[in-house]
Amino acid sequence: MMTSKSSLQQQFLLRVFIVLLVIILLSGVTQFYLIHRQIDRETQNQANQAASSLNNGVEETLLASESIEHQIDLKLVAYAKHIAVLLKGKKMDSLSSDELLNIKQELNITGFTVFEPKNDDIVGVASTDPNEIGFSMKQIGFYEAGQLLLSGGKPPIPGATLIENNMVVLPTAQSASHNEDPSFYKYAYYHPPGTDYVINPFIEANEVNQFTETSGPDAWITKIMKENPYLVEAAVLTPKVFADPTLEEKLYPPVKKVVNGSFSYQTESDLVKLKSMAKQPVKQSFVETVEGKKLYKLFVPIESDQVIYIALDYGKISKPLYRHSLISLLFGLLSLIALFMLTARFFSQIYKFIQKIILQIKQLEQGDLTAKSSLQDKGELGDLSSSVNAMADSLHQFLASTHEKATLMQRVAFILEAEADQSVEKALTMSINATAEARGSIDEIEFFLNQVKESLELKAGHAEVQPLIEQIDEIRQIFRDKTNNATLISITLSDLLKSLHGQSSELSGLSQSLLRQLEKFTYHK
Repeated sequence: MMTSKSSLQQQFLLRVFIVLLVIILLSGVTQFYLIHRQIDRETQNQANQAASSLNNGVEETLLASESIEHQIDLKLVAYAKHIAVLLKGKKMDSLSSDELLNIKQELNITGFTVFEPKNDDIVGVASTDPNEIGFSMKQIGFYEAGQLLLSGGKPPIPGATLIENNMVVLPTAQSASHNEDPSFYKYAYYHPPGTDYVINPFIEANEVNQFTETSGPDAWITKIMKENPYLVEAAVLTPKVFADPTLEEKLYPPVKKVVNGSFSYQTESDLVKLKSMAKQPVKQSFVETVEGKKLYKLFVPIESDQVIYIALDYGKISKPLYRHSLISLLFGLLSLIALFMLTARFFSQIYKFIQKIILQIKQLEQGDLTAKSSLQDKGELGDLSSSVNAMADSLHQFLASTHEKATLMQRVAFILEAEADQSVEKALTMSINATAEARGSIDEIEFFLNQVKESLELKAGHAEVQPLIEQIDEIRQIFRDKTNNATLISITLSDLLKSLHGQSSELSGLSQSLLRQLEKFTYHK
């Protein structure tokens, strides 16, 4: 009994524990899944916001740069035309350095160069900068454009900021004649109509560079990195340069892999994606571990065949959410443990009450009707205990009454058996005596009747005698019948008394058996 009780309790607690464990696992998996999705959404939102902010900064900077650059273009055009007026009617190869420097100082420009066609090339023949003398347009791929310019046309130079007949202005580009210290200039090429040379005024691009440094994409990148604690790095990239690195080595048009910002966490997979974006510009995002840091990288194509690159600290974004999830899961686990402890304690209390009731029922089963259970419970178990106690009391009263009646029945059966035994003997004696006496009497009467009949038969001739003889025969038969009936009555009465004696004996046995059965029960008699 104790083993089954213990097994029942262990089985219940084990099932409760398994249910709670399943709840914990399902809750943990669900919470992890939801947190993971929330982290992805948060990371995407952060990356999209940073990319959108950087894109807006790039667009605003480009508009401002284009406006400033257009003003510079107009100035360069005016400088070129003014130089053409000053050089009108002069031979270019005979210009002295002093004349060139005077013009430079008068216009307050960085310098200018005069190009003329020579030996299937267009080269610099006069310049305020000695490094420009002998500079070849063919070497830098501008020979065809120079020829078109000398013919009065519009040279289709990619990226040119201003193109007119006899005039082209290039964007800010690195000087090909200053290799030791890279310098960036704004170049204009003007062919005075009716001449065979091209005037090339140029100014330093510090104004544009300073603007882009203070208000351009680099400034925006610095700003958004300060505002966004999760941003590791950001940049404006040119995918076609990653696909063909030789483009970065060309002087014109000026292109760079990293236009703005930094791209220090680049990997082979990044290069593969950028090369594919050079052919098919599609937004791409993924999570990657670089130098032990888990990063969320985003590549967003923008105009001008460029890509905005954003790298977020995925671990830094996910850590607070995982921490909150862990805290929530921990509190949930503590709640389930508390629920398990409360359930176990509650069931243990119920189990003790049930055990008491089962013990009482077991005692009742074994015949102890005095067994009682006392439960300090106001619920259904208390009602069950009261009902079992009431049932035990009812059984106790019933068995006590039954024992009393069985005892009385046994006493009556003994008396009846004894009296029936004596009555059988008396009835048998009386029956034998009565039968003997009756037979003796009938013999005397028959003897007397036979004598009377014989006397009457002697007078058989008389008519009056015959009826008397017949009556004598009838009387003889009546006595014989009475004698037989008395004998039968005696036998029947004897049999009845014997049956009564047997039944009283059987009743006595039954009462004794009932009392023996009642002896198995424990109760107050």
